[in-house]
Amino acid sequence: MSKVEIACFNPESAIIAFENGANRIELCDGLSEGGTTPGFETAKLVREKINIPIFVMIRPRGGDFTYSDAEFAQMKSELVKLKSLNVDGFVFGILDENDNVNIEQNKELVELAKPYPCTFHRAFDRAKDLENSLEKVIDCGFKTILTSGQKPNVSEGKENLKKLVELSNGRIEILVGGGLRSTNIEELREFTKAGYFHSSAITDDGAFANADEVVALKNR
Repeated sequence: MSKVEIACFNPESAIIAFENGANRIELCDGLSEGGTTPGFETAKLVREKINIPIFVMIRPRGGDFTYSDAEFAQMKSELVKLKSLNVDGFVFGILDENDNVNIEQNKELVELAKPYPCTFHRAFDRAKDLENSLEKVIDCGFKTILTSGQKPNVSEGKENLKKLVELSNGRIEILVGGGLRSTNIEELREFTKAGYFHSSAITDDGAFANADEVVALKNR
């Protein structure tokens, strides 16, 4: 069985994921933008309904991962508000204008999130230099990196994912995600030796997690 985090873009998906054995929820909004900060009321509702860990996305908009001063201030303020709901962690990632990991801003958010752990999301896949970026993310204090191995999807990125698992050597969790499905999770787990997997479990062009897919991801 795999440890699985389901990316949920609405409360319905979070409940489906919870009821079908997901280990953790990544709660976000903005499906078409690849995930943005969910609304406070949405997060509150989900927290009331489910008791597995909820990690909340902090991302003010789609597009790149370099933010203006105003956007960074918004990220800090939303994180503080959402923290009051007793969520279990946060998901974000900031790059500078040269696509390097922005150590200063990421560290500031990681500090603000304490005692809750943080995941550096797929901004990692846009960052330059796999090895160097890994060390920077670890230095910032993140507990997890969500990545497809700096390739468009996990199948293409599997060599890099295996390398990241080896390089991280237990210092940070490598969360494998980006085109992950029940059809390829088994092969990826064996090849990469990663211990945690991430999927939206959306099997059509809709917005909701598929219960059977959540079960299949868990049981493969």
